[in-house]
Amino acid sequence: MPGPKDLDPSSSPRAFLSAELRFAREKSGLTQDQLGQPLFVSGSFIGQLESGTRRMHLEYARQIDQILGTEGFFTRNCVAAAKSRYPDHFAEAAEAEAVATTIREYAPLLIPGLLQTEAYARAMFRAGHLTAPEPFIDDLVAARLARAQLLEDPTKPLMWAVLDEAVLRRRVGGAGVMAEALAHVASLGFRHRIIIQVLPFDAGAHMAHGGALKLMAFSDAPPLAYIEGLGTGQLLDDPARVNHYELTYDLVGATALSPQQSLALIESVAEDYAHEDQP
Repeated sequence: MPGPKDLDPSSSPRAFLSAELRFAREKSGLTQDQLGQPLFVSGSFIGQLESGTRRMHLEYARQIDQILGTEGFFTRNCVAAAKSRYPDHFAEAAEAEAVATTIREYAPLLIPGLLQTEAYARAMFRAGHLTAPEPFIDDLVAARLARAQLLEDPTKPLMWAVLDEAVLRRRVGGAGVMAEALAHVASLGFRHRIIIQVLPFDAGAHMAHGGALKLMAFSDAPPLAYIEGLGTGQLLDDPARVNHYELTYDLVGATALSPQQSLALIESVAEDYAHEDQP
């Protein structure tokens, strides 16, 4: 197993807290399992805190201060590290996503956030917040585009997305917005930056019909699964449940069109929207 990843403590409050936790634990002579026992969590959970893939919640920070004798250090800094520009139900998943080496996502209704254009994201957020002031929508869009900067790196993380055909057919923002959004997704696929597949309507029932699914793998921590509903989300690390969702994703991918067929379909639908948008 690879050794622990060296975090840059100056990169964020969360990275700082993660690095300090590892330092304090090792200074105390405790293993990850030994620190996890009085917290009633696994050693792998402590490893996720130290690698930055998990957020340290206040109740853990207080207990860690007591166990390691750090005089309230983690309690004081936990609040700052927990601040996020994302909704509470998604914040921890977004932070884990930022350090993942592989992201696999099944999207049943909307283009995944990492693949959205500004116009698509704006139309989506406006539809979900009909009476919100414009600055509120601006902040949501800015946070969404900031997440998408992950894909500016030419090689990592590896992203593999399976889009239900409904994603292509659902008109978010009108024909012009959809033409641009799907052309952007196709461009990422043609440039080999992402792996993209489409699950066609005629595939019928499948294992992921219950909703959206995101799987994340890391170089120095166990994999995580994130499942999302209306205004809710769960980040899961239980090995049995993660294995189940990994199998679910693999079977959906096996049922979907090949990447080549999928890109051809996405490009074709984008062109249809573009022609419709012409005066």
